[in-house]
Amino acid sequence: WFGEISGAHPLFFLATWAPAIAALVLVLSHAGAAGLRRFLSRLLLWRAPAGWVVFVVIGLPLVFVAGSLVKGGPVMAPLPPEGAGAMVAVMVMMLFLGPIEELGWRGVLQPLIQRHLAPVWAGALIGAIWGFWHLPAFYLAGTVFGGWNFLPFFIGNVVLAVLVTPILNRTGGSLLWPMLFHWQLINPFWPDAQPWDTGILAGVAVVVVWWNRETMFTRAGAVTEVIPSSPYPAPQVAR
Repeated sequence: WFGEISGAHPLFFLATWAPAIAALVLVLSHAGAAGLRRFLSRLLLWRAPAGWVVFVVIGLPLVFVAGSLVKGGPVMAPLPPEGAGAMVAVMVMMLFLGPIEELGWRGVLQPLIQRHLAPVWAGALIGAIWGFWHLPAFYLAGTVFGGWNFLPFFIGNVVLAVLVTPILNRTGGSLLWPMLFHWQLINPFWPDAQPWDTGILAGVAVVVVWWNRETMFTRAGAVTEVIPSSPYPAPQVAR
């Protein structure tokens, strides 16, 4: 009915922004403009443990490279006929797609769920919601999802949501780092590694959960505040 919907289609943008729009409406209606400013100030929390910085910047790309090589694919995604400039333009555009979702998933939903569940279970639950939220895209012509199998993608969403959980908590509720994490997942320079990247990431998640077991299985230290009490949170000291 809508015809082919590509990643540049306005309806695709609207659907992608839905979690963020919902989050902003909720925050604005609950706490007004001042509360919205405090909520968005979580974007200023830029300090993170060095290990997580390395994982987001280097580790995630290596996962995609490894998954692609396992299935006989390239080390990097092939450049379009328009050249590297077009790929860079897409990469910049991606900043305003998936990462914006994090205002809803990790900005509002995760702190609220962590008031009731330990982080590992909160992450898994959000991952399941996140996965099913993507399901309609698998039935749209013109999207990358059309060539994928939903089950590995769904499992991957659960795994990714568990992986990003300690990043959120260790940075004091930063929105910046989950957004950068999400951006790496859709960076057009990284090769298509489905479904092998899911298996690799699942292994990484097991290690991460075990390594952080003292904080992943208890709500002590979990971020539960959607709107910081002060407009500009103090910089977090990386641990």
